[in-house]
Amino acid sequence: MEESNKSRWIVACLLVVGAAAATGIALKTKRYLEAPVTQESSAEARQLRIDATDPARLVRGKQLYAQACASCHGAKLEGQPNWRERLANGRMPAPPHDASGHTWHHADAVLFAITKNGLVAGVTAPKGYVSDMPAFRQSMSDDDILAVLAYIKSTWPEKMAAAQREATDQYASPR
Repeated sequence: MEESNKSRWIVACLLVVGAAAATGIALKTKRYLEAPVTQESSAEARQLRIDATDPARLVRGKQLYAQACASCHGAKLEGQPNWRERLANGRMPAPPHDASGHTWHHADAVLFAITKNGLVAGVTAPKGYVSDMPAFRQSMSDDDILAVLAYIKSTWPEKMAAAQREATDQYASPR
């Protein structure tokens, strides 16, 4: 195997392992909303399904994304340069939300929780993880957050959208 192909396989394997780890952490998450979560509300939150077909919601989501998200995640959802490499401060750059990123690996409820509450170490991120991802609970309504996520989801190719729907279904399934 050529050295360049071997390097590509190693990078691909590392990405798969990273995505699996992130999914595992997300699947163990018990709290998604800002209020204390009971068993009942946690189960309800897991059922969240974000409709990415409503044209009015998509227009609103695109506008909100441009205002609140594009400065970090890119106007075309492309993320920051070298988003897989740590910054000098030890934090990770903002990832892309297009098909080249990992957003589509996460269930709707997890995406909503991350957007509303930011990345919370030990809940929606590994313990000790520090992120520049802000919580939008103070500046966006739940409907606004859903609109942004619907817009992002509407841009994914069908293969990624189908995989994300499956992740959402698995996440919503009772244990």
